[in-house]
Amino acid sequence: MRLLFIFSRSPRPTSILATSRLSSLSRQFSSTSVRMAPLPKECELLVVGGGSGGVASARRAAGVYGIKTIIIEGKALGGTCVNVGCVPKKVTWNAATMAEAVRSDAKAYGFNVKEITPFDWTTFKHKRDAYVKRLNGIYERNLANEKVEYVYGQASFLSKNEVEVALHDGGKQLIKAKKLLIAVGGRPHYPEEVPGAHLGIDSDGFFDLETQPRKVAIIGAGYIAIEFAGMFNALGTETHLFIRGEKFLRSFDPMIQDKLGAEYERVGIQIHKQFAALKIEEVDGGRKRLHYKGPSGNHNDDFDVVIWAIGRTPETDRIGLENTGVATDAKGHIIVDEYQNTNVDNIYALGDVSNSGHELTPVAIAAGRRLGDRLFGGKKDSHLDYTNIPSVVFAHPEVGTIGLTEPQAREKYGDAVKVYTSNFVGMYYAMMDAEHKAPSSYKIVCAGPEERVVGLHILGQGSAEMLQGFGVAIKMGATKADFDNCVAIHPTSAEELVTMK
Repeated sequence: MRLLFIFSRSPRPTSILATSRLSSLSRQFSSTSVRMAPLPKECELLVVGGGSGGVASARRAAGVYGIKTIIIEGKALGGTCVNVGCVPKKVTWNAATMAEAVRSDAKAYGFNVKEITPFDWTTFKHKRDAYVKRLNGIYERNLANEKVEYVYGQASFLSKNEVEVALHDGGKQLIKAKKLLIAVGGRPHYPEEVPGAHLGIDSDGFFDLETQPRKVAIIGAGYIAIEFAGMFNALGTETHLFIRGEKFLRSFDPMIQDKLGAEYERVGIQIHKQFAALKIEEVDGGRKRLHYKGPSGNHNDDFDVVIWAIGRTPETDRIGLENTGVATDAKGHIIVDEYQNTNVDNIYALGDVSNSGHELTPVAIAAGRRLGDRLFGGKKDSHLDYTNIPSVVFAHPEVGTIGLTEPQAREKYGDAVKVYTSNFVGMYYAMMDAEHKAPSSYKIVCAGPEERVVGLHILGQGSAEMLQGFGVAIKMGATKADFDNCVAIHPTSAEELVTMK
């Protein structure tokens, strides 16, 4: 204040110069202060990855146990599931199921439904995007409600206790933590060895498509490829599915493979077996020409879109993991034990980035909550039991599975295995012509003299919702007699599971 007083009273021109110099110095100091790195943050738990598993663990630690927790996410909260996975996929599956109902099922029930315009993919896509964005906001509010600090940026480990975050505003933030959880998930895999592979899109890119392809090539035999193929076909796109072997869903029970494969071919999906990609090139009009090898030699065909759905790669190569000493397997997954411990005493991992298997959102959430209970809630034995986890493929029709496949059960239990099956047409299709009737096929795999149910595999309408309750029973150790002793609900497809002989 004294300095300002002297300047204000001095009539000399030098006072103006002095004021100018002071202003310049002030601006320089202000500019320098903005560029200075923020002070390091410290916390008890640092979660790297804002997907479902990381968020679940962070909320359990902070909200239930009052642990100072920071979570880092460089893309969008909710991870693969919310943004480019189960949530927008299920919304699209709903649209495809509705298309089937409008175009064929409604007429059989006496409704004369006329399509004035075709499916409006672009409008639907934008509404789906808005729904996902709302979910992102809900995730962020939930973190704030639980007092979890959210840092938006790309994390890179400096050591087993330090992470540097490249912030999206261009700055950097150092965070020090006592315990660190890695839950960064994975990304779609591209076959770098195939010339022109990047002219195709991956499974994330499916959700960026602004217009509906008239003709699509889907490369892959896993559940993502199978779901995409069913949705595209139901929505009216000419759909080609390319698989390396003779069957898809190779980890599923043979009944599922055979029945769903036959159904996909029946409804018009063109399945190209024993496929090997040779190259992709762009042709007139932006179409993609896929060159490939099949049983009868080399071929090529043009598509509006080529989609790679050939698996996912864990995001362990972009986070400075080498600075921590954390061990990974040959595919890059972080090696963990049944408690989500890595080989480094204060670092844990879960979800798709780990080698625990079952790359499913509910698995990551359950593992994350149990980890929080163990680390901060005094529940020393809290961990996820990875046996008998139910899973669903939103194909057309749906697939549900839990436990061992028949070959796995026979390998484990030998002659002590008994299998029950049922193949039928659900009552929903009673009013329809034969070409519109989808199959239902169920299999119960039992082991031992008590016939404990060790595997259940179902294909048909309603399988996704149906499996949850039966999953509880199997997790509790239900036997075939327990199934038989449950009175059937009639008329339903589910009653087949408690009346099977």
